[in-house]
Amino acid sequence: MIEFFRVILYQPLLNLLVVFYNIIPGHDLGVAIIFLTIAIKLLLSPLSRQGIKAQKSLQEVQPQLEKIKKKHAHDKEKQTKAIMSFYKENKVNPFSSCLPLLIQLPILIAVFQVFRVGLTDTALDVYSFIHNPGVLKVVAFGFLNLAEPSVVLAALTAVFQYFQIKLLPTHKPDKKFAQKAGAKDESMMSAMNKQMKFMMPAFTLFIGMTLPSGLMLYWVASLIISIIEQKIILTSSQS
Repeated sequence: MIEFFRVILYQPLLNLLVVFYNIIPGHDLGVAIIFLTIAIKLLLSPLSRQGIKAQKSLQEVQPQLEKIKKKHAHDKEKQTKAIMSFYKENKVNPFSSCLPLLIQLPILIAVFQVFRVGLTDTALDVYSFIHNPGVLKVVAFGFLNLAEPSVVLAALTAVFQYFQIKLLPTHKPDKKFAQKAGAKDESMMSAMNKQMKFMMPAFTLFIGMTLPSGLMLYWVASLIISIIEQKIILTSSQS
């Protein structure tokens, strides 16, 4: 399993980073990381679009779901069957919005390994047909040491994390249904989304202050691209 992870994810990402590092004038690793981020986001773009659209679709059908839950408020079994039937009829997959997150997690782990090893190891695991620079210059943009943590970069990542979550479509149950039994879980979900808006950035800041700046640069660049992508998709779907 470890060898599979190395061959399928770690080694290709490391080599792509080295390629960008080699061709960029001045061999600025920070710029190479940004290019790597763009390449990964382009690769995952179809899944990201699918996840965003699926989440928006789920929000759009919430009023109908509230009516179903209200109708079967005292019979959970009928309520569940009616909801699943509604999902099937409307071709809505409640789990499809989670797929991009599940796929990006191992990629994030692989990127972490690339920066953990690649920023300190002089024996880079580079393919034979790619020029091996031996060691990567860890100072980016003339001042940022990518091998060390950066509170400023961690804070920036947390801020963009907040804006990304805030941009996601959310839904609150209609006020006239809010006190009904069938809408209680919708109210709870809305409250959880509100808490996550602050908890996730706080967690990002906390963990980001301990991680190499190279990983945080990837993270913040990825968030910025995701925000732009979400904005475009949500705006185009409303027009």
